[in-house]
Amino acid sequence: MKIAVVGGGPGGYVAAIKAAMLGAEVTVIEKKRVGGTCLNVGCIPTKALLASSSMLMNIKEAKDYGINIDGEINADFKAIMGRKDKIVNQLIGGIEFLFEKRGVNLVNGFGKLVDKNTIEVTKEDGSSEIVKADKIILANGSVPVVLPMFPYDKKRVITSDEVLGLEELPESMLIVGGGVIGCEIGQFLRALGTEVTIVQRGDQILPFEDKDVAKQLQRQFKKDKIKVLTDSGVEKCEVVEDGVISTLSNGKEIKTQYVLMAIGRKPNLEGSGIEEIGIELNRGKIVVDENLQTNIEGIYAIGDLIDTPFLAHVASKEGIVAVENALGKSKTVDYTAVPRCVYTEPELAAVGKTERQLEEQGIEYHVGKFEFRGLGKAQAMGHFQGFIKVLADKEDKIVGASIVGPHATDLLTELSLAVHLGLTVEQVGDVIHAHPTLSEGLMEALHDVHGECVHAAPKLAKA
Repeated sequence: MKIAVVGGGPGGYVAAIKAAMLGAEVTVIEKKRVGGTCLNVGCIPTKALLASSSMLMNIKEAKDYGINIDGEINADFKAIMGRKDKIVNQLIGGIEFLFEKRGVNLVNGFGKLVDKNTIEVTKEDGSSEIVKADKIILANGSVPVVLPMFPYDKKRVITSDEVLGLEELPESMLIVGGGVIGCEIGQFLRALGTEVTIVQRGDQILPFEDKDVAKQLQRQFKKDKIKVLTDSGVEKCEVVEDGVISTLSNGKEIKTQYVLMAIGRKPNLEGSGIEEIGIELNRGKIVVDENLQTNIEGIYAIGDLIDTPFLAHVASKEGIVAVENALGKSKTVDYTAVPRCVYTEPELAAVGKTERQLEEQGIEYHVGKFEFRGLGKAQAMGHFQGFIKVLADKEDKIVGASIVGPHATDLLTELSLAVHLGLTVEQVGDVIHAHPTLSEGLMEALHDVHGECVHAAPKLAKA
């Protein structure tokens, strides 16, 4: 069985390796470097940068821990970016090594569908190559959304693709969009000294999370002296000699050295050939069935091309499922417990439904909540901002959870497993959690659902 994968991102490269493990003859077509957005201009480079800014903040707080550091403390922006590039290159090399060991053929170039079994690959030198396959998996990924009012020149008005390649630390930056990308990049730059303003059209940053979750991060941004303008938008931008003048929806003008557009991403389908061969689209995304197959038999689509969460871990799971189905199985992806993570300080992580979603759907639910400041480990660490929140339905099944605080993205896994398996508050809360750990907070929040949290003051009865 010959399988061709268009795109070498976290969906595509995982699909390719899995297909090779199952005995298929695999070719991956990738225009740029393997790793996709996640590894090259997304998840990994941003986490590397945030690790540097976190280290800087820890050093500045050392005195609070009884550690005296003499001398000047400053950040070397070029060295930080160099470290980021080194990490990215190492991981790309790791994927290429796995391809070699698994016998995956990598073809560099732009892949365009010709028919259900044929892909034309245009290479950088203008030459072309034809790739034939029995089954095709489309994993083209996504590109940043650019709106017409922004003069996108990739120099002063930039997207996440360009911001991770800056050679000098910006003096000031206006970030349009208070989602995950805007918040992470904004806090990193601010920690190094950039004047940061975030503009968000809605009434809160991280608009898809509950208000109490977003409020914690917004409170931290205020401490960081990051300006957050909610219920506001950018009507137009003008690039001038030394920066960009942005006109907000209230008529106010803001001049910054850069403008970062962080307003979302869209499927990368331009020139892909999907429409020419008749693949069905709905609102710009490829339509697939429960097995991730398009309306053309033998062609599958995964990741940011389809109407599922734009997350690397979702794409990877879909890649595995698509390959298994292409090789004769009938697998589906369960999206009930998809983790959502934000790597700011404090970290945010959530899974399942939010309170807002439960209320909108008219679902009866109960809440358990515990503050990190109530944990001995958090106090010892000196990082105790935030809370753990568990949501359970009327049958006591855990249907959602949110964590804001230290190591939130790592702590979420236990609750993700609970949501995925349909476990109850009683079942998970009965587990003995080690002391002293941050994971005790999970147990305390679970106990709080039934008003049985030992380390919390009793809740006042409603009048």
